[in-house]
Amino acid sequence: MSLLGGVRPPIAVLSALLLALAAVTALGLGRVGHDRIPEAVLTSQQQFAEDGAIAMRSSVDESVTDLHRVAGLLSSGAPVPADAVLDKVGSVYQKWRGTAVIEIGSGKLLAARGENLPLATIDRGKLSEKDGLGPRMVRLANGETRLLSFALLSWDGRPKQLLVASRSLRVPGISLGQFRTIAVLDSTGAILSRGGSRESEQDLDDPQRKAAKRADSELRAFARTAAERARQHPLKAREPGSGGFPGVSGSLTGGASNGERAAAGYATLAPARPGESTVAGGLGLTVVTMVDVAEDPSRGADPLFGVAAAGALLVIGAAVVALLLGLVQRPLLRLFLESRRLTGGELQRPVSVPANGEAARVGHALERLRRQLLGAPHGTSDPATPRRLRRIGVRGLTAACAVLLLAWSAPLALSLNHADAKAVIPQQLVNDQRERTDTLADRVRRALDEGRTDLVSVASLIGDRTSPDQMAEVLERTLQEHPRYASLYILGADGKVLARAGGTPHHPAGKGPGTRAVTVLNEGGKEPVVAGYAEVPGRKGAAVAGEFRVDFFNSLLKRPGLGEVRVVDDKRRTLGGNTGYRAFEKLPSERLDTLVQGTGARAGASLRPGALLHRNGSGVQIAAAAPFNGGGVAKSLNWTVVSWKPAEGLALPQYTVQNHTVLAGLLGLTAAAACLGWLHIVVARPLRTLAAQAEALADGDRRTVLYPRHHDEVGAVVRSLELIRQQLQEQRKRDSAPLAGRN
Repeated sequence: MSLLGGVRPPIAVLSALLLALAAVTALGLGRVGHDRIPEAVLTSQQQFAEDGAIAMRSSVDESVTDLHRVAGLLSSGAPVPADAVLDKVGSVYQKWRGTAVIEIGSGKLLAARGENLPLATIDRGKLSEKDGLGPRMVRLANGETRLLSFALLSWDGRPKQLLVASRSLRVPGISLGQFRTIAVLDSTGAILSRGGSRESEQDLDDPQRKAAKRADSELRAFARTAAERARQHPLKAREPGSGGFPGVSGSLTGGASNGERAAAGYATLAPARPGESTVAGGLGLTVVTMVDVAEDPSRGADPLFGVAAAGALLVIGAAVVALLLGLVQRPLLRLFLESRRLTGGELQRPVSVPANGEAARVGHALERLRRQLLGAPHGTSDPATPRRLRRIGVRGLTAACAVLLLAWSAPLALSLNHADAKAVIPQQLVNDQRERTDTLADRVRRALDEGRTDLVSVASLIGDRTSPDQMAEVLERTLQEHPRYASLYILGADGKVLARAGGTPHHPAGKGPGTRAVTVLNEGGKEPVVAGYAEVPGRKGAAVAGEFRVDFFNSLLKRPGLGEVRVVDDKRRTLGGNTGYRAFEKLPSERLDTLVQGTGARAGASLRPGALLHRNGSGVQIAAAAPFNGGGVAKSLNWTVVSWKPAEGLALPQYTVQNHTVLAGLLGLTAAAACLGWLHIVVARPLRTLAAQAEALADGDRRTVLYPRHHDEVGAVVRSLELIRQQLQEQRKRDSAPLAGRN
C-alpha cells in the first residue's frame, strides 16, 4: 500500500492533528494575561527610547555636518578674523553652548563665545591623524558632560586654525509628558545627562522624596542593564527577521510600588540604515526612558475556557473519527478482504455486504459476481441493488464530519472572545501615542528650521560672490552635503533664476522670493513642494531658495508603532505620510478632523497635542494629533502631525486571547479541510468510480478492462475485479466451446 494513499493515513493524521489542537487550545487559551504590564506597553517604551536615540543621533550628526560645512565655506573664501568667524556662526546657528577658535600650532585662543570650553583637554598633536577632528566627550568641573566638535579653518599663507563648538548631551525635541524620565548613558552605564518633569527633592514631602529616591535607584539599575545589553551586536540583540530599529534596543521592568511598576526602554545611537557609520553612532551612547505604569491585576482569559474548548474538541473529534472508522475505513477494508477471497477461489461463503453507501453497492456487486462465478447467469436472477444504498455515501459522511468540526471551529474563528467591546486599553498607550506624535511633529518642524538655517548660512556666505559659476559651486556642494533638498537655486528679485543645482525649480515664473521663509508651492498639483527662502545680503532682494524632497519628509514619519501618520496643513489637507496617500486629500474621518481642530490655536491658549480612544462597531482606534509648536520659522506653517492605529494590533491580553482563539479556530478549519479533502480525493471519488465499475461488471460488461489508479485499498479491489472479469471471460469461453462442437 502507498504510504500517502489509502483510507488509513487521512484518518490517522486527522486524529493526531485534533489531539495536538486540543492540547494547544487547553494550554494556549488558559495561559494568557498573567503579566501585570502588557507586552504592548513595554514595546511602546522601547519605541519611545528609539525615538529619543534617533533624535539625538540626527542632532549630533547635523551639528557636526553644519560645523564642517561652515568651516569649509569660510576656508574657500578670503581670510576672515576669528571674531568674525564666531559672529557669523552665532548669527546663523544657536545650537551650540560655546564656540572658540584656536591656533593649532601655538594653541593660542583667538576668539571665544558662550560658555568656557575645556580647551586644555584637546590634544593638538593628534589633529593631523585620520580621526583627529572627530568629536570628543569631556567632563566639566561641575560634573556635566559636553560634546566637543571640531572643524579646520585654513587659508593660504596663514597658520591653521581650529573651530571648536560644544553642546550638551541632552536629547532634543522629545515630548516626555508629566511623569517620564530620560537619560543618556555612556558605554559604561554612567548617566551623562538626564531630564524629565520630576520636581526637585527640596519641594517634595517625605513620601514623595522616598518615591524620587526609588525612581533614581531604578534608573541607575536600568542604566547598568541597558549599557550591558547595548554591547551586543545589533543582529544578535533581536529575533531573526524582526527588522525595525537598526541598533540595539529593548525594554526592562523594575520593582512595583503602590500598584505601579517601573518600565523602561533603551536604544543605542545607531545610523539610519544598517551598515552605515555616523559620528554619533561611534560615541557609544545609549538613551534610556523610564515611566511608572499602573499594573493590571486582571487576567486576559479564564483558564477554564481553554479546558472546555479542548474537551469539546476531543468529544467532537472522537465522534468524527468513530464515524470515519466505522462507516468508511472498516467497510472498505472488508471489501478488500472479500474481493481477495473471491479471486482466490473461495466462492462458497456469501459476500459480507456493508450497510450503506458506495461500499454497500460494491459489496452487493461482488455478491452478484460470486453467484456468476458459481455458474448462475447474470440478469433477472441477480438480486437488485436497494435504492436506499445509493443515497448515503462517503461524500455524505465526509460532509457530516466537516459540519461537526465546523461547529467547533467556526465560533472560535468568528464570534467567541472578540475583544473590541471589552478590551482594556491602558492609558499609558494613549499617552505614549500623544507624546510620540508630538515628538514626531517637533522632528519635522526642526527639519524645516534646520533646512532654512542652512539656506541662511549659504546666503550669508554667498553674498559677495558675483560669478554665477561660483554661486552654482556653493549650491552643488550644499546639495551634496544635505540630501534633504531636491533643488537649490538663487532667485533674483524679479523672479529670474541666477544659478541652480539639482532639479527644476517650481517657483512661479516672474515672481520674486516674497516674504515667507517657508511656504508650499504647487498647491493642487500631483505632489506638494515645500520651499524655504533666505535673503542674500547685498543683492537687492535676491534669495537662496531650497525645495525639500517629499521623500525626505515622508522618511521622518516612518516610525514603528504609530500606525498611519499624516502631515496636514491648516486646511487639514495631506502634505505627507508614512503610507500611500494622495496629495492634498482630506483626512479619512470627521473624528480625526475634530481632533486636529481641537489641537489648534485658541484665544489665550497655547498649542498642545491631543489624543483620543475611540470605540465603534468596527473596532477600537487610538489617535493623536500634535501641531507645530516651539520656535522657528516653520511654526508659521500651522501644520499638524496626525497618527492613528487600531488597537487590535497591540499585544494586549484581551487581543492576545482573541488572536489565540481565532488561531485555534483557523487551525481546526485547516485540519478539517486538509484531512477530509484528502479523504475525499483518495477514497470518496475513487470509491464512487469503483461502485459504478463493479455494478457494470455484474450487469454483464466483460469488455471494459479495469485499471487501478492508486496502490491502495480501492486499487486492490479494482485489481480483484479485473481478475474476476478475466475469470468470467474464461468461464464464458468454456461454456461456449461445447455448443460450438455440437454445431
